Amino acid sequence: MKSIGIVRKIDELGRIVLPIEVRRGMGLEPRDAVEIFVDGESVVLRKYEPCCVFCGDAGDVVYFMDKRVCRACLRRLADMD
Repeated sequence: MKSIGIVRKIDELGRIVLPIEVRRGMGLEPRDAVEIFVDGESVVLRKYEPCCVFCGDAGDVVYFMDKRVCRACLRRLADMD
């Protein structure tokens, strides 16, 4: 992970403000959903994209190389060899 040198405090309700540079870099717009993961002692935020990155199907989606891909597209990718 890369440090960007910005520190934010958590408010009384447990909220933090993501700096505009981070939001722009992640392509986050107001009201976008983010996923929250815990990795050891780190908290990881990722833009929530519930559908396949290739076809947009939201059913039967799995993670492949850190991206959401439906099983049909996974089979098509496997057939490309």
